[in-house]
Amino acid sequence: MWARELAVSAPGKVILHGEHAVVLGKVALAVALDLRTFLRLRPGAEGRLSVALPGVGVRRSWDTPGLRALRGRITGKGRAVEPLPRGSEGLSVPEFAGIAAGASAPESLATLAFLYMCLAISAKDVPSLDILVWSELPTGAGLGSSAAYAVCLAAALLMVCGAISCPLQEGESTARWTEEELALINSWAFRGEQVIHGNPSGVDNAVGTWGGALRYQAGKITPLKRVPTLRILLTNTKVPRSTKVLVAGVKEKILKFPAIMNPVLDSIDAISQECQSVLEAMPANPSPEHYPVLEEFFDINQHHLNVLGVGHPSLDRLCQVTASHCLHSKLTGAGGGGCGITLLPPDTSPQAVEAAKQDLCACGFECWETKIGAPGVTLHSCSSLSAQVLHALARS
Repeated sequence: MWARELAVSAPGKVILHGEHAVVLGKVALAVALDLRTFLRLRPGAEGRLSVALPGVGVRRSWDTPGLRALRGRITGKGRAVEPLPRGSEGLSVPEFAGIAAGASAPESLATLAFLYMCLAISAKDVPSLDILVWSELPTGAGLGSSAAYAVCLAAALLMVCGAISCPLQEGESTARWTEEELALINSWAFRGEQVIHGNPSGVDNAVGTWGGALRYQAGKITPLKRVPTLRILLTNTKVPRSTKVLVAGVKEKILKFPAIMNPVLDSIDAISQECQSVLEAMPANPSPEHYPVLEEFFDINQHHLNVLGVGHPSLDRLCQVTASHCLHSKLTGAGGGGCGITLLPPDTSPQAVEAAKQDLCACGFECWETKIGAPGVTLHSCSSLSAQVLHALARS
């Protein structure tokens, strides 16, 4: 029986460069965002498995004998420490959870991912646990919130079931797992992402697992050799968009004007590759003189994304507002609204940052000062968590 109270956290992600071009086989760079999802793990009441996901309004509890019977129908006998083949899940899980087949609401998908992962990972017995998940990440903003959730869940469940170690020693604040254990966490998190998204790329859960920055091209994910920590403003324009519609629009424009658009895609690809070289050559805490080239990459890529047709007046406004404070921004993700990122060189004064944030909020946007290049999935003693996180967990 699990006897410790611990917390697991995983970062969100932003696309630094390569949006849309990556769909056509070009390089994209994804970086870990230091807005994190936190999972608090406690021993549960004997014979009960409970989960609370306040961000999507879920608070559920099940008796473990019922889950054991359900697990037997899904996984058969034996210890499940490797991801099950796709398609082995039975339809009994949604029925058991009282969720309609084909349900797509975030609360339904989060509950199904929780149950599938718990039943598939748990060894001979379903553990009695009390799990609470709280996130600094907004949902549905393209920032990898579902992957951070899946990574935290995979790490916690694998640890409880003994498939990976509990690396946190008494008296330590944080700990991380071995490379082999991280690979297992990542593979299970990908399964959780499949439950939620159907056909994910695997980038978001890989960033959540390893942190730092990753290069993605044609299905191949490669961690960057070394990554500096860079301060940014992350801004959510709150303008809803359809990724599917935006991707289709880009493809249509390429088919219509191939001689014009293909060089734009090649240039975006070159920006991603040049940026990778620059980042890998930078020190861990870069000084102001390292930033002008990164700012130029932002400016050029933002223009290219407008040429592809995935800009939006809200994103133009974001770039104009930050430019008035001598800061450089670009959209991140699908575009058409959504989120943008702004580089904050180390010599940017706190007053300038605060003034930019106020101006962005005055546009109706939501703004966070954070970092990219953050660490991946991490185990914490609960006492080491920040007062803000402890307060949020207690309130939830």
